[in-house]
Amino acid sequence: MVLVTGGAGFIGSNIVAALAGNGERVAVCDRLREADKWRNLSAVPVTDLVPPAGLPEWLAANAAAIEAIVHMGAISSTTERDVDLIVEVNFRLSQALWRWCAREGKPLIYASSAATYGAGEQGFDDDPRRLPLLRPLNPYGWSKQLFDRWVMHSLAAGEDAPPQWVGLKFFNVYGPNEYHKGTMRSVVAQKYPLAAADRAVTLFRSHRADVPDGGQKRDFIYVRDCARVVQWLLAHREVNGLFNLGTGRARSFAELAQALFAALQRPARIEYIDTPAALLAHYQYFTEARMERLRAVGYREPFTSLEDGVADYVQRYLSQPDPYL
Repeated sequence: MVLVTGGAGFIGSNIVAALAGNGERVAVCDRLREADKWRNLSAVPVTDLVPPAGLPEWLAANAAAIEAIVHMGAISSTTERDVDLIVEVNFRLSQALWRWCAREGKPLIYASSAATYGAGEQGFDDDPRRLPLLRPLNPYGWSKQLFDRWVMHSLAAGEDAPPQWVGLKFFNVYGPNEYHKGTMRSVVAQKYPLAAADRAVTLFRSHRADVPDGGQKRDFIYVRDCARVVQWLLAHREVNGLFNLGTGRARSFAELAQALFAALQRPARIEYIDTPAALLAHYQYFTEARMERLRAVGYREPFTSLEDGVADYVQRYLSQPDPYL
């Protein structure tokens, strides 16, 4: 049995669906709250559903059956201001799961984030030796950086470690089951209703002379590819390390909007608006994952192109009465 924390969330539920679809028994630890987040799991056979408060007792009772832990649970909002809560969930829980996996001899795959790179002045190189140079811009990114650095310090000190450990620095992930995320949904999900209604999609103007309007770039990765990487890692227990998870190719927001209209078979309609003043000081114009290290340890699968990923998302999910996996 594989335990997926945050398994009812966006990336987590895609991992759960992929594992369950491959015949794995999967237990989920998550909070469902009062919205439609439960629907992310509604079509997936789940072995057990564990409330976070009961996780320590559940781990103790099921240690023999647990094959690995995939730790996606986190407060992922970049606008969350309760830093004590962020540290408790994103750092201390991660420490506790690391120590449990080390003690019980279980693999641990955990979610880091490209938010650790901050404004990107130091580039997007996932070599752990560069961790001290990074300066995240928000408490979420800092909490992920805090755990990455704790892991490296623990390993350097020769402390016990899980038999397999992998941290994944997710870049701009989009795809089905992100609907509960509100303003933290991908640009594809947020702009789809406008494009589907044959209205103009709004994007931020550029405030740099060397970048055209809509020319700001991100490394957009389809969530299906993220789930495939996790599956591959669970099948290759010899692989350890901290790795970027993007496509390795930055694409512009204008290209994303064009792919959205193309998926709907409509001419692109894009309008540009000023970037809000509150965002300007820390606005990123470019992110692109360096993927050499993941490729070097043996991952050979191609990543879905932006056009193919957006088309799949729109046609198989966003445009359907039931958009869930």
